[in-house]
Amino acid sequence: MAGQPYRLGPTGLSLFVRVTPNAGRDAIEGIEIRDDGSCVLRIRVKAVPDKGKANAAAVALLAKALGVPKSAISVAAGDTSRFKTLAVSGDGAVLAAGVDALG
Repeated sequence: MAGQPYRLGPTGLSLFVRVTPNAGRDAIEGIEIRDDGSCVLRIRVKAVPDKGKANAAAVALLAKALGVPKSAISVAAGDTSRFKTLAVSGDGAVLAAGVDALG
């Protein structure tokens, strides 16, 4: 099993993602281990990286996959970067199991 692209916190978890905008389809591609040894969840979205459209598409895709409302996910860091930290509110253990299932 690859590493974990998240860190548990008191109100849910911090999820580390790599978002690729302008993709041919919306998809969660699984866990990627980067050259520095860190892990990220790879996400592709059709949306363009303009005025937060790609971020909104990534949040919507993850919310559906994890079974949480879109309002439970926010961009905590990396708003204009491909590499982002998303704050996901909820039961950390349940969310972590959901992320592990996506990988």
